[in-house]
Amino acid sequence: MTELVRLSISLEAPLAAELDRLVDRARFENRSEFVRDLIRRSLVEEEWERGREVLGTITLVFDHHQPGLGDRLTALQHEYHANVLASTHVHLDHHLCAEMIMMRGKPDVLRQMADGMRSLKGVLHAALAFSSTGKALRREH
Repeated sequence: MTELVRLSISLEAPLAAELDRLVDRARFENRSEFVRDLIRRSLVEEEWERGREVLGTITLVFDHHQPGLGDRLTALQHEYHANVLASTHVHLDHHLCAEMIMMRGKPDVLRQMADGMRSLKGVLHAALAFSSTGKALRREH
């Protein structure tokens, strides 16, 4: 187990109350776990900013009745085949589908793929969620 370091911080009472509210709302066991999560989120953002290899997920909602859209979405995934790890297609109703595409690579490449999909006629929503390969999060200092 990694050596623990105890830290002390000072907060104004209203800010401390907000911290406790956030900890409760997010269902963390304690403030320390919440702060660890905030630090990890910042580390993931830093990985994306620095252009390191990262994970990302594109979530699409689209009208599968749009002529040629399915072929164009598939063609984009083939264009970025080295980055696509997996995809899942779900039928939401008679007209709408959702697709989740998990990718790995440089942030700019993942953004290009998401932008390419977002710009297609019939794509109603495309969201890119950022994540990490975990390497920077497990680093022992």
